[in-house]
Amino acid sequence: MSLYYNGYLFHRDGKNRLYNSSMVLYFFDLILSEEEITLSNIIDTNLKTDYGRLKRLIQTEKSRDALIQIAKDGSIVAEIIEKFSMDMMFNDDYFVSLLFYMGLITIKEPHLSRVRLGIPNFSIETVYWEYIRRLTQESSLQMTVETQPLNEAIEAMAMEGDLHRYIDYVSQNAFSKLADIDLRHFDEKYIKILLLAYLFQSKIYVPMSEYETGSGYTDIFLQRNPQLPQVKYEWVLEIKYLKTTDEKKLPQAQQEASEQLRRYIHAHRLEGRDDLKTAIVVFIGKNKYVITES
Repeated sequence: MSLYYNGYLFHRDGKNRLYNSSMVLYFFDLILSEEEITLSNIIDTNLKTDYGRLKRLIQTEKSRDALIQIAKDGSIVAEIIEKFSMDMMFNDDYFVSLLFYMGLITIKEPHLSRVRLGIPNFSIETVYWEYIRRLTQESSLQMTVETQPLNEAIEAMAMEGDLHRYIDYVSQNAFSKLADIDLRHFDEKYIKILLLAYLFQSKIYVPMSEYETGSGYTDIFLQRNPQLPQVKYEWVLEIKYLKTTDEKKLPQAQQEASEQLRRYIHAHRLEGRDDLKTAIVVFIGKNKYVITES
C-alpha cells in the first residue's frame, strides 16, 4: 500500500505524507470482495481513464513539455494557483496546478517562494508512463503496439535471459518512428520512460525506475511479479544515450555504466543473486543500440 497509494502532501510545511483515500478504499474493496490482488487490479482503473481528461488540458506545447518534464525528472517547480479564470488557460502554472488538484503531482518540498511538485507514488508514475506512450503514439502515426511480439520479447527476458528481443522491439516499433516533436525530448530519461511504459504492458515484471539498491539508484530494475514466482530472471538495466555525432564516445559511456552496475550488484539488496541479470544498453541516435550483458 505504501508503494502504490502513499506520498501525498498538501502544505509546503507539512511533515507527514498521506495515503490517497480513494485508492485505499479501492484496495479494501478488493479485499472485501475476496478478489485476488494482482498487478492487473492493484491500480484503480479510474486512474487510467483520466487520459482523455488530461489530453483536453494539454492546450499548448508548453503544457505538453511540462508533462514530459514531470515524467522524465519526477518533479517540477511551480506556484500552486488557488483561483482560476478563463484568461489563465494557457498559463504554465495553471496547467501544473490542475495536475496538483487532480492528484497527479503533490508537494515534495519548498523551493524559495514556490514549491517543488513531484509524482507521489508508483500508481501515479505508471499513469505518466502510459500518458507519454499514448501521446508519443498519437504524434508518431507510424508507431504501433503489436502485443504478441511484445509479450514474447518480455517472456524471453523472463525465462531465457534474452534482452535483445525486447530492446529490438522498442527500437524498431517506437524509437525509430518518433515524430519531430518527440525527438526534441529524446535523451536517456525519455528512453527510460518508453522502455518502462512498454514493459508495463506485460504483467510479468514490476518495472521500477530509480530503484534504491543501498549503493545508488538503478536506471531500471525489473522485479518479478510476486504472483509469478516461476519467472527465472530479474534485471538491472543501465541506460545511456549518445547522439550519432558522439558515437566515438561509446567506450567511455560503457565504462561509466559498468562502474555504476558494479556498485549496484554489490549492494546488500542485490548481492549474491543468481537470478539477477544486468545489462548496459547504449542507444546511439534513434536507430542504433549496443547491448553489453553480464
